[in-house]
Amino acid sequence: MSRVLLIEDHQTVRDGLQLALTRQGHAVHAVASGEQGLARLRTDDADVVVLDLMLPGMDGFEVCRRIRAGGDLPIIMLTARNDDIDVVAGLEAGADDYVVKPVQPRVLEARIRAVLRRTGGESRRSATEPTVRRYGALTVDRAALVVSKAGVPIPLAPTELRLLLELSGTPGRVLSRQQLLEAVWEHGYLGDSRLVDACVQRLRAKIEDDPAAPVYVQTVRGFGYRFGPL
Repeated sequence: MSRVLLIEDHQTVRDGLQLALTRQGHAVHAVASGEQGLARLRTDDADVVVLDLMLPGMDGFEVCRRIRAGGDLPIIMLTARNDDIDVVAGLEAGADDYVVKPVQPRVLEARIRAVLRRTGGESRRSATEPTVRRYGALTVDRAALVVSKAGVPIPLAPTELRLLLELSGTPGRVLSRQQLLEAVWEHGYLGDSRLVDACVQRLRAKIEDDPAAPVYVQTVRGFGYRFGPL
């Protein structure tokens, strides 16, 4: 049974989602504000956070940044608008995925299960492949799921780690945004490339010496991304 922390100020939405997710087998704790959500995380564990962006007091963007600063807990944000401003800002704050309101409980539950599968490791890789790979100063331990640079561990959020594992698994190969959506986010349809671009931006900020001139996660204009150095 997965533990879901739902942070949503609208009582009708909160109660409805809590009931629906509970019926799907999740243990759901629901709170009405970002402050309550952060306080809950200090005393109890959660497997995933479902976070409304438009909260009273401390908004969801700030809550997301604080959760991400404290660890790699998966975050799915709820947004009332499917526009670039809200979605990109939420993804850049550290969210792993998003669902647009009005929320369909089955869609949200599918996203929760997908993000929980993604955080369970990289089961698709062959056991015969080397588990520790070095790319210049960057070291990726694919078994222990540990990334370090010049011997210093780099904390990555689950989606950032999955993206790095996918790209670094085939250095030099160009992967389209759609390929990355299907592999990392498990979106098996024409998905939203903003998820990929925002995650690449966050990953570069952590592993590159100069994110504006990336060495490891390189953009191939008109196609997608590839992992270097070649």
